Amino acid sequence: MNQNIGSARISIIIPTLNEAANIKEAIATTQPSTNIEIIVVDAGSHDSTLEIAQSLDIKVILSSPGRAVQMNAGAVAASGDILLFLHADTRLPTGFDDMIRTTLQQPGIVAGAFNLRIDASLLSLRWVEWGVNMRSHFCQMPYGDQAIFLTKAVFQQIGGFPELPIMEDFELMRRLKRTGRIVIIPTPVVTSARRWLQKGVFKTTLLNQIVIIAYLLGISPQRICSWYRREKFKRV
Repeated sequence: MNQNIGSARISIIIPTLNEAANIKEAIATTQPSTNIEIIVVDAGSHDSTLEIAQSLDIKVILSSPGRAVQMNAGAVAASGDILLFLHADTRLPTGFDDMIRTTLQQPGIVAGAFNLRIDASLLSLRWVEWGVNMRSHFCQMPYGDQAIFLTKAVFQQIGGFPELPIMEDFELMRRLKRTGRIVIIPTPVVTSARRWLQKGVFKTTLLNQIVIIAYLLGISPQRICSWYRREKFKRV
């Protein structure tokens, strides 16, 4: 591992689409920190996301829609040796920058993410957190809402995010596991409960598991995405 990683710049890449309610707070949690840059990659928001981001003296770029496409575009624009992919509705813990640099300095580690906490008090969500954190630690399979990080060199080596309409973070982790170890930092990020509350915790969790099984069975990501979106927005 690069000996300079302990002082390396971290490029925080935030893909957005109509995230006016979240973007300012997400960016606020990147402070205080040292030697970072923030890149918002917007895919054509119709709300005030762009105006808010542009008012905060950060790098803002435009991209075609699709989270994988947006994150790859952010990586190309990044000047840092470390890339941190942050969802707009996820909040970073204090000291995240030191934790990331310390983690990536360790031999054999190619990437990492954080434990997950969900910002609602439902007991069922505590079980979701437990399941996510167990899977992440034992299977080395964190997902995007856990703030995935890795060096730019490793990201380029594996070809970046596969530009799929769904499961891009799952596939990225599968590629990374072939190159080295993925570490989960026990300090959590805090993510919005909105996607669980919209459809219900049980239904959302079941839907997510069906999507993974379908992907592993070889059903095309385009077909899964079409089905997933119909189910996600269907009236309960």
